[in-house]
Amino acid sequence: MTVALTRTAFRAGTALALLPGVIALVIAVFGPFLAPHSISGPVGIPWAAPSWGAPLGTDFLGRDVLSRVLSGGRTIVVLPLLATAISVTVGAVIGIVAGSVHHWLDGLLMRLMDAILAVPAILILLVLVTGFGGGTVVLVVVVVLISGPFTARLARSVAIDVSRKAYVESAIGRGESMVAVLYREILPNVGGALLAEAGLVFSNSIFLVALANFLGFGAQPPTADWALMVAENNPGVSFNPWSVLVPVLLIVSLTISANLLADRLARRLAGDDPRIAVR
Repeated sequence: MTVALTRTAFRAGTALALLPGVIALVIAVFGPFLAPHSISGPVGIPWAAPSWGAPLGTDFLGRDVLSRVLSGGRTIVVLPLLATAISVTVGAVIGIVAGSVHHWLDGLLMRLMDAILAVPAILILLVLVTGFGGGTVVLVVVVVLISGPFTARLARSVAIDVSRKAYVESAIGRGESMVAVLYREILPNVGGALLAEAGLVFSNSIFLVALANFLGFGAQPPTADWALMVAENNPGVSFNPWSVLVPVLLIVSLTISANLLADRLARRLAGDDPRIAVR
């Protein structure tokens, strides 16, 4: 009875903790259809206080903060989702191959992953945007370079264990090709760990994309973007704090909820496997 109540309370607490992130996600997806004003046209004086016509006040150009908040979440959601899908796919392929071949290729791939991990994430971001400029492609490459090696190491660790199972050795003994063994025998058994890892990569991607946009390397004015709104309106936070606080709260809610969901997936799909840890 006590155990059941504890589990129920834990689930209720988790659902309550995820609620702000769900709200932020709903705003990001459906918000542009609900914006009462144009995201580019002024509706009042700069940094005006909240009013009936502008419930969250105006920004540094006199634009409606509410409309820009409702329209500014898609880049914080869509781009991290794209980057996560590519990062997990690339990392999984490298890790599964490295963990299944057991020869010089394993050492070469893992040393390459270690070399990338040795470089600070912010340095990778600054070098790429300095050399190639900002934009979607560059930000996706940054996420792949930062998160892909972690995924590769996790996939390799799980793939090594799976490749030693009797059914894998049996498939090899039947004469199946390495590609068939990887696809039919190893990949399905690594999927749970990769799903949990995808949640971690997604939360990290939100942070990286928001950081790039805040620094001016991602979304550019007059695009409505939560992180860009923080950078633009920071000088006038004393006049209209909502122009900064609301987008900050939405980014934080989305990131924390993604982290909680990733941790929940990791525990449910892989138990307390030490190879799957929140970074």
